[in-house]
Amino acid sequence: MSHRNARLTVHGRRLLVERVCSGRPVAHVAAEMGISRATAHKWVRRWRAEGDAGLYDRTSRPHTVPHRTPAAMEARVCHLRTTRKLGPARIGPILGMPASTVHRILTRHGMHRLAWMDRPTGEPIRRYERTRPGELVHVDIKKLGNIPDGGGWRTVGRTAGDRNRQATTNQRQNCKPVIGYSYIHSAVDDHSRLAYSEVLPDEGQHTAIAFWQRANAFFQTHGITVERVLTDNGACYKSKLFSQNLTATGIVHKKIRPYRPQTNGKVERFNRTLLDDWAYLRPYTSNAERTKALADFLHTYNHHRCHTALGGKPPISRVNNAPGQYT
Repeated sequence: MSHRNARLTVHGRRLLVERVCSGRPVAHVAAEMGISRATAHKWVRRWRAEGDAGLYDRTSRPHTVPHRTPAAMEARVCHLRTTRKLGPARIGPILGMPASTVHRILTRHGMHRLAWMDRPTGEPIRRYERTRPGELVHVDIKKLGNIPDGGGWRTVGRTAGDRNRQATTNQRQNCKPVIGYSYIHSAVDDHSRLAYSEVLPDEGQHTAIAFWQRANAFFQTHGITVERVLTDNGACYKSKLFSQNLTATGIVHKKIRPYRPQTNGKVERFNRTLLDDWAYLRPYTSNAERTKALADFLHTYNHHRCHTALGGKPPISRVNNAPGQYT
């Protein structure tokens, strides 16, 4: 790779060839350009043998490496990495190799970071992204414990939290108690990461269908026509009624393989962001207060929060005909 003070860049080499081809001596052209005659002859020779492609830098990687670790030993290193998740410092003594050599082998095979591997299976994580908004939307449900009026034990301690819980239950004895669980239904567009969520009282099929109808309307207001929906194998998503509702609107319903939540990873990662930036961001004194804060979080996530997979821009930046501006 040419550095910024190099005597010859690709343009300079092409200029060198042009001057030599015009009939001028190589030694004179080399002196003008401040390079040796040997260097000038080298580039002219490469150009005559390979054409314009010969003027570009070549890799410095050697053609052969006689002392490279045998393939069988590299296979053993990779096997220990995938099956036992060991690092170089532990694989080295087992195989009688330096840890630095083990690290180079793992780097060569793209296995030097455990974060790039699926921990249960040891297989490399294959990341993908759809080419346009609406081509695939991930849908999932996150279960959260409700907060009693006055705050739960995480906010006010065990004694006061239990007292608030009992008081809230007694106050609501004639209606549905708030103590229990809330279900956060979420839909995330694969390409743009635009997200829509609601806090709902259950995860039944009728609730899931009603949520999707509102989520689909949300995507339509942003100019997104949903083509496919990807869900896990929860009871509400396995119901025929849910699939029929999608099919009736021209949407294909896809389900992940059992016990493979990584396939639905974009909404799973969004669920984690929900917990960090909304559910556990600050202490809430009631379930209603936490639910009310969800709208502000979604606006921030869609319009202002930088996303590393989107080049530091928010999801709304990838949506066509998106209302409003992002900053």
